[in-house]
Amino acid sequence: MTVFITQHLVMMAQKLNGDTIVRFHEKTKKGLNFAALPALGYDSDLGFNYGIVGNVYHYGDGSIYPRYKHSLFFEFSRYTKGSTKSTICYDSEYLIPKIRVTIQANRTNEQAANFFGFNGYNAYYNPDFENKNSTSYISKMYYRYDRKQTQIDLGLQGNVIDRKLRWLGGFTYFKTNIKTVNVDRLNRGRKSTDKLPDTLLLYDKFIGWGVIPYNQKNGGITNLLRLGLVYDTRDNEPNPMKGLWSEMMIVAAPPLIGNKFAYARLVITHRQYFTLVKKVLNVAYRLSYQGKIAGNMPFYMLPYAINSDAFRDGLGGSRTIRGVLRNRVVGQDFVYGNVEMRWKCLYMYIFKQNIYFALTGFTDFGRITRKYKYDTTNPDAIDYLSKGSAETWHSSYGVGFYGAMNQNFVGGLTYGVATNPKDGKNGIYIVLDFLF
Repeated sequence: MTVFITQHLVMMAQKLNGDTIVRFHEKTKKGLNFAALPALGYDSDLGFNYGIVGNVYHYGDGSIYPRYKHSLFFEFSRYTKGSTKSTICYDSEYLIPKIRVTIQANRTNEQAANFFGFNGYNAYYNPDFENKNSTSYISKMYYRYDRKQTQIDLGLQGNVIDRKLRWLGGFTYFKTNIKTVNVDRLNRGRKSTDKLPDTLLLYDKFIGWGVIPYNQKNGGITNLLRLGLVYDTRDNEPNPMKGLWSEMMIVAAPPLIGNKFAYARLVITHRQYFTLVKKVLNVAYRLSYQGKIAGNMPFYMLPYAINSDAFRDGLGGSRTIRGVLRNRVVGQDFVYGNVEMRWKCLYMYIFKQNIYFALTGFTDFGRITRKYKYDTTNPDAIDYLSKGSAETWHSSYGVGFYGAMNQNFVGGLTYGVATNPKDGKNGIYIVLDFLF
């Protein structure tokens, strides 16, 4: 499927090579520029979603366009039944001379975050447990828990050689609060025949069986330090047509800064971009390895894929393996990758803004390389966990449609299909920015 999509993107782009798309010249942006999108949606369990996503850019005199001098991103959204997300991020290379500063603050309240267990396919997943029409039905919330997170992050980067080789450092305060799903709240306004049952969910059972240690069951506070190197030759950060972006870093939670659970992880990520048709078509890939090298990680810090620019949810979902259930693949060490072809199919200048639209075809993949170890002495736990299967590759494929304003503010819609039903069926995602 992905090969078919990419072949047709190549043929269509080659026909346009040298036509109006290639001859299009952007207008240089100066001063302040504002971009925003409404956040709208609906979930039958969480209610209506509403809010706003926006970005303010300061381009100065335009001499460095499409790079900016200062960027302020914000996102505020909520569901009518209580789930919320608030994010603000400031990014600049000019606040401190020769140092790139990124400051982020995030607060999320997820009333029904995904939780499938640990170690990929070793974690037994039965969709009938969530299917109300199945005789095996337990609850639509069976593979869920209530998770609140507060994250404050400071990232710094400085030049070692020109702008290409840089050192990176940072600090992250991460507070996680976890509990079982509040079905009473989610049942408000439901018909009696549609109410969620008050029953034990997988998270509750894992606590009772000792799979989740009692002193970790409600989450905790983690203070993280990171230090590493970045090699970056991209010609444009939001959507490079060519270049490399590789990074290696150590992310550590040492006991000296208040961590109850001390550990360290090694993160290595390589991304590369190739131009196939000038200004029109390129292909990009990303490969990443993330593994524990010391200490004891609490279970609530496992489902994250770390990059120098962000903490993402673990494998599965809109930012890692699209089409696979969010956080389906959670373990101590893992690898993942993405291959994506991007076709800038239409350029225009409208309302004094440089606009382009792009189509993408992609394939994503990943797997656990070292298991997260937990207590399996409880007979019920042994019986349940034995229903899982051997871990192997999780994969998906799909397409996307994006729009970009002044090259920096990018919004898109992607559709991914899981290749194995043990990973779910598919996913439709409204996203900001290209995947990498």
